[in-house]
Amino acid sequence: MKKEEIEKLTGSFESFAHQMDNWIEFWFARDLQGLLWYSKWDNFLNVISKAKISLETWWESIEDHFADIGKMVQLGSWSERKIQDIMLTRKACYLIVMNWDSSKQQIAFAQQYFVSQVRKAELIEKRLLESERVLARSKLAGTEKELSQVIYEQTWSDKNFGLIRSKWDKALFSKTTQEMKDKWGIINKPLADFMPTILLKAKDFATEITIHNAKSNNMKTENEISNEHITNNESVRKTLIDRWINPEELPPEEDLKKVERRLNSEQKKWLKIDNWFKK
Repeated sequence: MKKEEIEKLTGSFESFAHQMDNWIEFWFARDLQGLLWYSKWDNFLNVISKAKISLETWWESIEDHFADIGKMVQLGSWSERKIQDIMLTRKACYLIVMNWDSSKQQIAFAQQYFVSQVRKAELIEKRLLESERVLARSKLAGTEKELSQVIYEQTWSDKNFGLIRSKWDKALFSKTTQEMKDKWGIINKPLADFMPTILLKAKDFATEITIHNAKSNNMKTENEISNEHITNNESVRKTLIDRWINPEELPPEEDLKKVERRLNSEQKKWLKIDNWFKK
């Protein structure tokens, strides 16, 4: 396929893309029918039905990707008529075109177009989840630093902070810090750098409660604050287990230091590209 044809087809597909307030892109099935040179709506509905069946293997809701709607169309006599249409997400469009004959130029292009669209969305989602985890880790580090400061200001000592942190981890994981490191295969690195986002936020929540209660109740001994924090971690653990989340049974995530380096590297790459286009 020539470059000019690819640019023309890309423009056609993108001109029919719509965007919701939450930045989710969608296409109307009636528009996609025309883009793919499908003449009869009833026949196109059969293709859509097959795509819905394919979606079941992704364990996702059909309603999230195929939304039935009715819309008004203008008739030649200046009157209007309501017709059936369907709002299709990128993934829905992808599943529709992947069931067709790729020997046809229009279909082959559509397949590659929506494959790249879905892949791009997956990469963005992955990057957002990684950024959320990095932010959760940074937030926890700041909250723990604040707790250390509270302990020092109210007890005039925080020399045992590292030792009592293991007690807090045991309250959350039912295992000491070292036992969790052994379980996850961590050597000479912080346990928190391998925690899933939900555990980082759980620890942060327990720490915030401890800080609040230590200040509000004017706790004056390290043991008093430590016991408060153990109680809060135990309470958070109970909440997680009540929701079928066992902290010590969750698998470790990728080392956050590596994730941060990758995100920073990607950010620099996109800044270079952006600056190049601005020249």
